[in-house]
Amino acid sequence: MNAILIYSGGLDSTTLLYEYKDEIRLAVTFDYGSKHNAREIACARENCALLGIEHLVIPLEFIGRYFRSDLLLGGGDIPVGSYSDENMHSTVVPFRNGIMLAVAAGLAESRDLDTVLLANHSGDHAIYPDCRPEFIEAFDRAASAGTYNGVRIVSPYCNLTKRDIALRGRTLGIDYARTYSCYKGGEKHCGVCGTCTERKEALAGFDPTEYEE
Repeated sequence: MNAILIYSGGLDSTTLLYEYKDEIRLAVTFDYGSKHNAREIACARENCALLGIEHLVIPLEFIGRYFRSDLLLGGGDIPVGSYSDENMHSTVVPFRNGIMLAVAAGLAESRDLDTVLLANHSGDHAIYPDCRPEFIEAFDRAASAGTYNGVRIVSPYCNLTKRDIALRGRTLGIDYARTYSCYKGGEKHCGVCGTCTERKEALAGFDPTEYEE
């Protein structure tokens, strides 16, 4: 496998970066105007530099300009609570993964790479439609049919929990202090938004994160 990784700089995609480092030829981070993009990008650059993996940042500013989501800089306040709470729907960026996968598939074909890796997991399924297995399977078929070299979409963590992923990362010796998750985008993780709550649960017992609360 010669892969491109869609790499946010968060816990899940950083684990995927380290687990598949020998097969990843390029990591790409998309700057789409989220409140936490800048801090994620800094972590992505740092981890790619440590591993010697080429890293690109591709701007998708039209998402921040035209789409509606509280996750975006122009959106409302980030809600407090877990992903199971109804108010977390406001953090959905419509079809974000679909857009990123389409760009990554084209980039993979341009680089003669055969695989796009994505780090979605089972905890995303309830809220984010473009993280669900049926979506990934459909996009895999579309990418394979729509590229000359039959690019595949591979989602190794699709049916794992975030805790499962974090435990893999601990085995790999990943320093999760070099990752960022908080939807609010502050210097420290807020500790109370949905992604911080999920991060705390995933890293329980070996969490190096400094939280405000």
